[in-house]
Amino acid sequence: MADPMTDLVSVRSFRTRAEAELAENTLAAAGIRAVVMADDAGGAHPELAFTTGGSRVLVAPEDAARARELLSAQPAR
Repeated sequence: MADPMTDLVSVRSFRTRAEAELAENTLAAAGIRAVVMADDAGGAHPELAFTTGGSRVLVAPEDAARARELLSAQPAR
């Protein structure tokens, strides 16, 4: 059986890992599995996220439209 979390798509980017993790929790509450991708050395160097475009929330392709809809209700920062 294929793992639905292997072919992920980005649904939104955030400036900080904390904002992305809040979005991840919003999606989890709606039953959507999500992961945060952040190149910030595991949170030890949050300033690195500014050089890589921030932190991204990733979901399975079949959940992308619903995830974008849910996250569009959150204000962009």
